[in-house]
Amino acid sequence: MGAAVRALRRRRGWRQADLSVAATVPQSTISEIERGHLETVPLRTLRAVFAALEARGDIEMRWHGGALDRLLDERHARLTDLVVRAVTSAGWVAVPEVTYSAYGERGSIDVAAVRPDRQAALVIEVKSEIAAIEGTNRQFDPKIRLAQGIIRERFGLVPAVLGAVLVLPDNRTARRRVAEHAATFDARYPGRTLDVRAWLRSPDHALRAIWFLSDIATEDPRRRSGSPTRVVVPRVGRGVRAKPASAATHRG
Repeated sequence: MGAAVRALRRRRGWRQADLSVAATVPQSTISEIERGHLETVPLRTLRAVFAALEARGDIEMRWHGGALDRLLDERHARLTDLVVRAVTSAGWVAVPEVTYSAYGERGSIDVAAVRPDRQAALVIEVKSEIAAIEGTNRQFDPKIRLAQGIIRERFGLVPAVLGAVLVLPDNRTARRRVAEHAATFDARYPGRTLDVRAWLRSPDHALRAIWFLSDIATEDPRRRSGSPTRVVVPRVGRGVRAKPASAATHRG
């Protein structure tokens, strides 16, 4: 990362002092970054330096090789399955993981669905969590833009009506993230869950919406939908022996 910052700085013909001014951070911090000493550099500062260089940096988390991906994918797969069931039960033909390659752009739509009797099509992006607002929107945009051609190739249907829905888990974290960036989400996806359900029954207009979908219906009914990954430690009272932290019960 430090070498990349240095290379981009030099490409611009900047000194460390110039980058310091552009990013509004001390020159000593620029030096630390370029030497790879990132342990004490706040993420906010790194982002400011990257932005000054018209670059972006992503942090990748690893855990037990690919185990973290499997852990995150498990919830994504569960949400996707619930989406397919809900859309199918409303009379649609739904297909998960529809891949595409068009005009040099490649990717996959989490769920694509059609109602031939209404000449309607639906593309759905499923997110088990919102890591980055910009990244979420950037990933979905080309799928919406290319949806007409993808639907025609996959289903043999030229849709007269197209819906695009972002599916999020129905929990406090997802709702808070949407509320924190309400202006952005409202502009892109003005509809919400009730609008989606009504549209599935009668798709007579274009739709852009967020669908909050509970992904815990098949699990322990005593779990609270707002706290799907809550860790509960038994209370210590009279006659009750405290358990070590490693023995805490994970209810997620």
